[in-house]
Amino acid sequence: MSTVNLAAGQPTADTRSAAVRCRAVTKSYGKGDTMVTALRGVDLDIAKGELMMLVGPSGCGKTTLISVIAGILDRDGGECSVFDNDFAGMSQRRKTLWRGQNVGFVFQAFNLLPTLTAAENVAVPLMILGQSRHAAVKKARDTLAMVGLGDRTHSLPSQLSGGQQQRVAIARALIHEPKLIVCDEPTSALDHETGHIIMRLLKNVALSQERALVIVTHDARIFGFADRIAKMDDGHIEKIVTSPKDLE
Repeated sequence: MSTVNLAAGQPTADTRSAAVRCRAVTKSYGKGDTMVTALRGVDLDIAKGELMMLVGPSGCGKTTLISVIAGILDRDGGECSVFDNDFAGMSQRRKTLWRGQNVGFVFQAFNLLPTLTAAENVAVPLMILGQSRHAAVKKARDTLAMVGLGDRTHSLPSQLSGGQQQRVAIARALIHEPKLIVCDEPTSALDHETGHIIMRLLKNVALSQERALVIVTHDARIFGFADRIAKMDDGHIEKIVTSPKDLE
């Protein structure tokens, strides 16, 4: 459920149920005259069970922000916790392990391994976490069935359509039952109908009261699937809305 942050004049998640909590997060690249500031004091809450979209022009800091939230990049300043865990207090080994257990990633380019079958691609996160190949592939087949690809478990990526490959990528992101699912432009390479199929799948399968889903996108066709939309520009969040029409 959303409440209203009266100080900021914008909707914000109830912090008691926050999956992600960012306060004054900053991030820069380079040094001296070549330094580029990507995040300029970002405040953001994402609730458990919420689908949050980050939108805005290229270079505004969206991908940097989700990379900080997912523990891929270290922030320079501020606070950021994910399900009450702060990556800044973790060793690199602990951070990698926590991310592998609790974060699922879906990318625009699918990033499937071309020589592996759909089931083998989906099984990769479990094998990285130490499960046997047999057990991982068995669960991968079940997960593929959940996303409507139970009959394509033995197919190579080259034998699948773009929408089917994205479903495989979603199954791979979900197989280890992560708490946080992060998507970077998951529909921009897909046609309108396929993009909506993918979004309905993500909304139905990925979300529960113990998970959160954050999507970076330029694809205005899918804005209506969001519970809330954070509009970013020049390294900060301009506003957070509950309806796409309020972005204008």
